[in-house]
Amino acid sequence: MSSFYGPLDPAPDAGYADPPPRKGFFTDTSVCIGCKACEVACKEWNAIPADGYNLLGQSYDNTGGLTANSWRAVEFIEQPLASGQRSAPFAGAPTGPSASATSAVLAARTGQDTGTEPGIEPAPDPTAAAPAAEPQFLGMPGIDLPGRIDDPDGVRRTDFRWLMMSNVCKHCTHAACLDVCPTGSLFRTEFGTVVVQEDICNGCGYCIPACPYGVIDRREEDGRAWKCTLCYDRLGAGQTPACAQACPTQSIQYGDLDELRVRAQERVDRLHEVGVGEARLYGHDPEDGVGGDGAFFLLLDEPEVYGLPPDPVVTTRDLPSMWKTAGVAAAGMVALVAAAFVRGPR
Repeated sequence: MSSFYGPLDPAPDAGYADPPPRKGFFTDTSVCIGCKACEVACKEWNAIPADGYNLLGQSYDNTGGLTANSWRAVEFIEQPLASGQRSAPFAGAPTGPSASATSAVLAARTGQDTGTEPGIEPAPDPTAAAPAAEPQFLGMPGIDLPGRIDDPDGVRRTDFRWLMMSNVCKHCTHAACLDVCPTGSLFRTEFGTVVVQEDICNGCGYCIPACPYGVIDRREEDGRAWKCTLCYDRLGAGQTPACAQACPTQSIQYGDLDELRVRAQERVDRLHEVGVGEARLYGHDPEDGVGGDGAFFLLLDEPEVYGLPPDPVVTTRDLPSMWKTAGVAAAGMVALVAAAFVRGPR
């Protein structure tokens, strides 16, 4: 790498003379249904060992996150309320008096402000004075179905939502894991992706703390590092990665990264037009702390809600200045020692 920071095209920077357009993933979480077809396809194609049938005890998700044996992980974020929204949950749907009544009911249930504009009184509702009910815990299945109780306007609604996101390696423009690898096991492909060569990995583990996203993990059986390769073998054959091929809702989209960024911005604009103001892109900006991600996301809440760092920075960004500072300090020490010998004892 000739640069540790800032926007660049990673494949030419890695030495490829005439690389193809950079490839990547755009994951639209607004249409993810949590089916985990991508997880299964990833495991089957890459012959990844099973990591057991785990029940975490706090979520319907049985994967828990990215590991050496889970290169794709569909995260389930169960929210009793749409906490990331700055407006009241379900505000404006439907419009008219029933919407105000619904907001009042939600406020009564949760004891939270509905975000009603000052000076606008919600429509009177006889049930608003009823004892407030606690938000339903969604970690494990309950006795009753959410939303079974009718609202006053006769429409059954829920006061919670599920956020689902198929998480994966970000294939950063500036990949710290690649920068710190002492054996060359990690390398940049002609498609701009980052791949681990397991037959060269010595299990040193330097790449694990270097990743700002906590993606890379070591397999307990052999100690080597593993992560998503963006199906490098399939890309070389002109095929779509297994996870994107298997996704039934096109939540995972694969293609030229520049085209995906345009498509993603159009999707965000459409969501904003229909009232989903909390929709935002994550990892798409070449000016961010990792130079932009090869796998970026459309989120419906703050990145922290999904377990993502809000402002990731490549951990090797300051290496040049650190080495420069260390060199100046070492030169100063050598100069002092030399001066001491020249002057001699007094």
